[in-house]
Amino acid sequence: MVVKTELCAFSEYRIYPGHGIKYVRRDGQPVLLGSSKAKSLLNDRKKPAKLMWTQAWRRLNKKLRDDNVAKKRVRRAVKVQRAIVGASLEDLLKKKQATKPKAATDAVKEVKDRSKAAKKSPTVRAAGGASIPKNQKFAPARTAGSRR
Repeated sequence: MVVKTELCAFSEYRIYPGHGIKYVRRDGQPVLLGSSKAKSLLNDRKKPAKLMWTQAWRRLNKKLRDDNVAKKRVRRAVKVQRAIVGASLEDLLKKKQATKPKAATDAVKEVKDRSKAAKKSPTVRAAGGASIPKNQKFAPARTAGSRR
């Protein structure tokens, strides 16, 4: 069931049916207010944006949680390598690879090989059929009546 709600002209809170005050200004414009507090502040000509509890203040100070408004995406600059006069792009890439230490690439390869070997490591089958890694020891069998 959908309930028709109005918005308070001062605080911008929802006004449910049977609540709130309809106040008519001197110029004949009807104004819906959620509470007598909102009415008295409107009569005192207070600005809603200066009162912390109103939605206008929250919007002004960026305290609202808007789900429908997405944050602006920051565009990252895409790095493009270009050839320099007198040297082609392939020559530049070869020089760049030559300056990289070979030890670093070898270390990465070694780590990958180790991880592959670890996946293929053998496991020992326990009496119940469950697999236990090789570095763990079997739990001793409990006998009936022994409680330690």
